Amino acid sequence: MKAYTTDSIRNIALVGHGSAGKTTLVEAMLFLSKAISRRGKVEEGTATTDFDAEETRRQISLSTAMAPVEWKNTKLNFIDTPGYTDFVGEVKSGLRAADMALFVVDAAAGVEVGTELTWGYADEEELPRAVFINKMDRENANFDKALASLTDTFDAKFLPLLLPIGTQADYAGVVNVLERKAYMGPEGKPAEVPADLTDRVDELYTQIVEAAVEADEELMMKYFEDEDITPDEVANGLRAVVAQGAWIPVFAGAGGSEMIGLSAFLDLLVGVAPSPAGKTFTARTAQGNEETFEVADGSPLALLVFKTTADPYVGKISYFKVFGGQLAPGDSLMNSRTGEAERFSQIIVMRGSEQLPVDSLHAGDIGAATKLAMAQTGDTLSQKQRVLTLRGPKFPTPLYSVAITPVTKADTAKMGQTLTRLCEEDPTFQWHQDPSTVETILSGMGDAHVDTAVRRMKGRFNVALEARTPKVPYKETVTAAGTAQYRHKKQSGGAGQFAEVHMRVEPMPRDAGFEYVWEVFGGRISSSFMPSIEKGIRGVMTQGVLAGYNIVDVRAAITDGKEHPVDSKDIAFQIAGREGFKEAFRAAKPVLLEPIYLYVITVPEEYAGAVMSDLNTRRGRVQGMGQEGSKAVITAEAPLAEMQQYATNLRAITQARGLYTMEFVRYDVVPSHLAEQVISQAKIEEE
Repeated sequence: MKAYTTDSIRNIALVGHGSAGKTTLVEAMLFLSKAISRRGKVEEGTATTDFDAEETRRQISLSTAMAPVEWKNTKLNFIDTPGYTDFVGEVKSGLRAADMALFVVDAAAGVEVGTELTWGYADEEELPRAVFINKMDRENANFDKALASLTDTFDAKFLPLLLPIGTQADYAGVVNVLERKAYMGPEGKPAEVPADLTDRVDELYTQIVEAAVEADEELMMKYFEDEDITPDEVANGLRAVVAQGAWIPVFAGAGGSEMIGLSAFLDLLVGVAPSPAGKTFTARTAQGNEETFEVADGSPLALLVFKTTADPYVGKISYFKVFGGQLAPGDSLMNSRTGEAERFSQIIVMRGSEQLPVDSLHAGDIGAATKLAMAQTGDTLSQKQRVLTLRGPKFPTPLYSVAITPVTKADTAKMGQTLTRLCEEDPTFQWHQDPSTVETILSGMGDAHVDTAVRRMKGRFNVALEARTPKVPYKETVTAAGTAQYRHKKQSGGAGQFAEVHMRVEPMPRDAGFEYVWEVFGGRISSSFMPSIEKGIRGVMTQGVLAGYNIVDVRAAITDGKEHPVDSKDIAFQIAGREGFKEAFRAAKPVLLEPIYLYVITVPEEYAGAVMSDLNTRRGRVQGMGQEGSKAVITAEAPLAEMQQYATNLRAITQARGLYTMEFVRYDVVPSHLAEQVISQAKIEEE
């Protein structure tokens, strides 16, 4: 593929609800531009941007993929993003590299959950946007209803530039409002605007002119003085107001088999979509200052890695956007995070899984490189003499966790490395070893997200893992003082063992930890055995007494005891300390503690009551409710034991419109009737 200058580049992320037809639309545009010779299909697993084995199996997009389309001497870098809410990290990665968000909306369904969610993500990146009302050839398609759902849902000004001629089975062509010309059939043959659309086209064209003059005072004066405004002036003004986000262009079409209207759509998109030229980017310097640069070849070379993939055969592929400067093969750049140099032996452009070599990439363009040793998603690569750091994608905190176990010993050896590679590829994954439950925990955005990851690890890296609901990391403590005396005596044929320990166990303030106190006077026990007793106690602290969980916030005081001049030894006092602590702990009114989290839940107002009722059934305590635009924001504390599947539950309650964050607050006592259940279950598992 040839190199394109900054002004000839358009970076457009396709976003929206799942099954709105984003991937099919991309496939159609690739075929129309002759980038591919045969159109693939999602349902057949042959779509260019759905090349992963899991995507083929599920017949939905799971990852962000690139699809550069060359049209009218312009390079349209289409970024195809998943529509399913679990894969939000992929969407946010794609939007960070885009200069415009193109919302694909089903003409029959109108605005759906995914449309609303991704609209918010585009807000976060402050991106201009456009809307493509898709599937005009399908049953129940209705352009006007879909457009009305947009205006009813979002506080924005929408401007149709491409109108459908006919609908459903009668869908026959489109009208380019800017040109006031019709294009009929799959071939896009020019024609006169149908009579029944003439008035509407004239009205919309006037609206386009009024929108265009907003960007230029001179044009505004010409308009008010009834002077002629040329089509080029209208087009330039329209491009400016779209780039500002003041107006949102709307297009109609069908990405299906006939591809009616797509040529006209691409023509308009080249004209109104903003190029990176003239934009600026902000980066942090090595001195910690922020500087602003123009997206241009003359600016310092800086690129952002917005996505990485790991494959056992291909290796690591790093996707990046060049914000400033010009990148050429052989360039060596500094990773601002690691301080290490990365050499670009080859520069490629990705088309799905296909690698297309390029001689260079200009500022604003998107490319990829293989075998960058240390580069991860969110890293900035820049010149050694001018180290810069760009803002990476903003990823949400994982909300759904599973405990994973390897199936075989071979899987055990490879599990840690594979999990690390997975998290590098998708930063919305995290994994760690839970010390209290001794489980390997993998956290993601939802059940589908995690299930996909487990399957990918098996398919890509041949690491078989089983996933289950993790144990709750309970803790054990006491609520009163308890005492015990324990004598350990063992006589065998040879040397015997003897130790007697008198002990008091009492509670300490929350998060105070463990305190070991020596209150033995008069030499009843030699001070040399102090560490032995403590070692025995600490062994119990990690194993628990009630249900096998860590013991916290207790003081163990050794008050008295006995020793034997011959048979007393280290091991004897370890055992006496261990068993004496257990007995004193049981006498000190022990309780289980459970983790309590703070949940901030954002839902449409109509679901607030149902969400709060559900929280009550989960032992949640609502702290308050606020307002954020048209959304209700509910703050509540709830025990983790009741919320482990909450990502799935909230989606069901709110039709996937609910979002939440969670943050650990403290440990609280488990109600006695529930504690008994936990203890009983632990005993069953131990047996």
